[in-house]
Amino acid sequence: MIQKSDVQPDNTAFGRGSYRESVRIADILRTESVGGSILLIATVLAIIFANTPLAAAYFGVRDAQIGPEIPGFHHLHMSVGTWAADGLLVVFFFLTGLELKKEFVIGDLKSPGTAIIPIAAACGGVITPAILYFIVNHASETAVHGWAIPTATDIAFAVAVLAGVGTHLPSAMRIFLLTLAVVDDLIAICIIAIFYTNNFHGEYLLAAIIPIGLFALIAYKGEKMFHLKPAAAWIILLPLGFITWALFLESGIHATISGVVLGFCVPVKFNKRTEAAGADSGLAEVFEHRFRPISTSICVPVFAFFSAGVALGGFDGLGRALSDPVAIGIIFALVVGKTLGITGTTWLVTRFKHANLDPDVKWIDVIGLAVTGGIGFTVSLLVAELSFPHGSPHTEDAKIAILFGSITAAILGAIILSRRNKHYKAVAEKEELDENHDGIPDVFEGKGD
Repeated sequence: MIQKSDVQPDNTAFGRGSYRESVRIADILRTESVGGSILLIATVLAIIFANTPLAAAYFGVRDAQIGPEIPGFHHLHMSVGTWAADGLLVVFFFLTGLELKKEFVIGDLKSPGTAIIPIAAACGGVITPAILYFIVNHASETAVHGWAIPTATDIAFAVAVLAGVGTHLPSAMRIFLLTLAVVDDLIAICIIAIFYTNNFHGEYLLAAIIPIGLFALIAYKGEKMFHLKPAAAWIILLPLGFITWALFLESGIHATISGVVLGFCVPVKFNKRTEAAGADSGLAEVFEHRFRPISTSICVPVFAFFSAGVALGGFDGLGRALSDPVAIGIIFALVVGKTLGITGTTWLVTRFKHANLDPDVKWIDVIGLAVTGGIGFTVSLLVAELSFPHGSPHTEDAKIAILFGSITAAILGAIILSRRNKHYKAVAEKEELDENHDGIPDVFEGKGD
């Protein structure tokens, strides 16, 4: 059965996706909105702790060395801050892998015609900031080291801003934002894997094939069990995941990439094992619902707490940090580069495809989303720590710039989108009316006529 809400003219950009896809995206964005609020609290606490008499205790805990010393594994004894970045953040990247696979197998990225605009926009939103950063820093070696810092978009913070502006954002804009963020994460993963691999040891990566293969085999063969018994994933899959992570850590490839690889090993489609378990969705979506709250409420905020704590040094220190070409380049790239890259690429692709925006979406809406895309935080902080030598002042300056650039993008994006709230509410009411007529039969798809 073909629903009216599932069909969009080929020459329409930002058209509504299926009702089921809209509901799934809305559910993800609600979770990310809560996560963004927790992330903000963790960031504020980190800055307070790092700039008060509590600073000595804060930095002491962050730099404390913990972890086992196992023969053949030389990187498991590391600082608390490194454990948060290389360890806890792998859960975030595991969820990214799940979301990427779902988008490519059953989501909007499955269709080239639907996927081309957010993919192109994400690419433009990566390339343009990198170019602007390089232009600002072209006369220094920092141009080579820090170009990737402003290329990432933090979906949790971006969604938190959108939730603060209003809850009536059209489904097409929500889907575009999440799809863009997913592709943005994929590009960031590739950048980290290619440009931030040090002292590569291929034997560890080859050894990782064994736990990865076992993880994939057990995930597929035991899918019914994992649906029915949530504890089974912790008992069976978690140890394999830890071994894979440790081998990636020793191989020289950033350990968080292991999370993405394992995410791609989880089955996505509804099948006989899923049906036998009485579930209504694939294991990837089930795992996402189970583990996303852990990522958004614990893993990412803990990483932010230990990563975002920078000593500002008063107004003099802050002025010095913001005058660093690294900081200037990052702020300029996040606020201007992301806006130009996402909006400009979207405009070029729609012109190339001879496509028109959906009547409910205007170019000011695209610009608002593009500006919000300049909120680069989680992955940007991670890349900042990887970009410069340990102890370099540029690392702290880059973190300060990420905070300032992200705050500026958030404020500007909120101003632009809030002025359209009345229109968004009218669109939301129309969508709700359409879903009441067209969405209900979707539940009975394949069981009716």
